[in-house]
Amino acid sequence: MKYALLLMGHTDDPACGDEGGANPEEFFAFDQEITAAGVVVSSFALEGPEHAVTVGADETGERVVSSGPFAEVQEFVGGGYIIEVANIDEAIAWARRSPGSAAGGHVEIRPVAPY
Repeated sequence: MKYALLLMGHTDDPACGDEGGANPEEFFAFDQEITAAGVVVSSFALEGPEHAVTVGADETGERVVSSGPFAEVQEFVGGGYIIEVANIDEAIAWARRSPGSAAGGHVEIRPVAPY
């Protein structure tokens, strides 16, 4: 089964940057480990929410573009992985090993819809 591991950070924690507060070397080592295990389908890293652009509709239905995230955010997705493992317990085990689940951040796990 495929799961998304979403690495979450907090904007109100000065130690918590795009990588959830852990140092880049920890993420590099984790990335090597999870990739070598052969469970990674894809991965990504995102710039912080200050770089976001949001597209939505105004009251007339016209599409509008605005700078920044949709709403004031306290948490943001800094990156993530799509992994393929046997079950949720294996996905949780990988999330626990991620530096993103320490140092002020956390890892949200979601099953990937099968369509």
